[in-house]
Amino acid sequence: MNKLFKQRLDAVTAEYEQLVTRKNELVLPGNGIFERYKYPVITAAHAPVFWRYDMSEKTNPFFMERFGINGTFNAGAIKWQGKYLLVVRVEGNDRKSFFAIAESSNGIDNFRFWDYPIVIPETETPDINVYDMRLTAHEDGWIYGVFCSERKDPDAPAGDLSSAVAAAGIVRTKDLKTWERLPDLKTKSQQRNVVLHPEFVNGKYALYTRPQDGFIDAGSGGGIGWALIDDITNAEVKEEKIINYRYYHTIKEVKNGEGPHPIKTSKGWLHLAHGVRGCAAGLRYVLYVYLTDLYEPDKLIAEPAGHILAPIGAERVGDVSNVLFTNGWIADDDGTVFLYYASCDTRMHVAVSSVDRLLDYCLNTAPDGYRSATSVQTLTTLIQKNLGNK
Repeated sequence: MNKLFKQRLDAVTAEYEQLVTRKNELVLPGNGIFERYKYPVITAAHAPVFWRYDMSEKTNPFFMERFGINGTFNAGAIKWQGKYLLVVRVEGNDRKSFFAIAESSNGIDNFRFWDYPIVIPETETPDINVYDMRLTAHEDGWIYGVFCSERKDPDAPAGDLSSAVAAAGIVRTKDLKTWERLPDLKTKSQQRNVVLHPEFVNGKYALYTRPQDGFIDAGSGGGIGWALIDDITNAEVKEEKIINYRYYHTIKEVKNGEGPHPIKTSKGWLHLAHGVRGCAAGLRYVLYVYLTDLYEPDKLIAEPAGHILAPIGAERVGDVSNVLFTNGWIADDDGTVFLYYASCDTRMHVAVSSVDRLLDYCLNTAPDGYRSATSVQTLTTLIQKNLGNK
């Protein structure tokens, strides 16, 4: 073995092992709603060495990267056979995304990718790019993955190589290894951020949707939608209503979308979503929660004002700056909740809370009054309470 090859192989492997075995650290005191962790849970450097490098000295004498990884982000999440699994959107240097599963025994560190990425069967019209899978272990016995399927806009003018159309792709599995592709969701508008509810509603499959006029702009789409589906193997949205609206001068005035499927609690369905607003730096993505009725999941019953998570510090820097996005969380049997979120389309993080804390936050934090004056009233009431009505 030549000296250069061995030196680089040893150095790269040692760096990888040091990263994936690093213990994560709580960031305290936090805000009482959740605790962040110091280190991202998955980065591009978490991709196995044998993904990125040709390990043969004969064909790669300089031990150089052959398959570059640009980002690891927007992961679906599931607890499976006692392990915390993330179905990560892995983006190569070639800008194509694919799905791969990373596994941890505690959900906060030591994530390692499975050896091979997920093979998603193609439809008659092949996807150009696939990403942002939401996982749902449905009561019908299948685990479903709903993801964004992107294709070039066939009606784009000649020379326009950026116009795209989005559809909701659907796959299902019993073992997280072999995936069956179902037909894409049929809708009247383009759809991104589609999520499958984990239970039947009135004997039907239920979807959280996000109708939009174009690939990027929500346009006339009013917010997070709700639709009942007769047959998941040939899913079609025939009627759709908005259950979580966008509003002017809020964190979600430009668009909003459901994150992972909601968590069932004694007080209702607990939702995690993203909201987008415009600012001088571009689009700002933050996360928020809301609660819907336990027996009528399409009925909003509580929503605190503003965001629960926004990008801070190093989370603001990356491929797409000033963005947090989520499509995965895990609720343990003891009520612990692991919120997995990506920053700047670059890396994955975790914040830890509990069902009780999130419900308390949802039910006892003031809603948005939509005016500066109502915010002052809310704050004044809290100050007066704390200062003994001085």
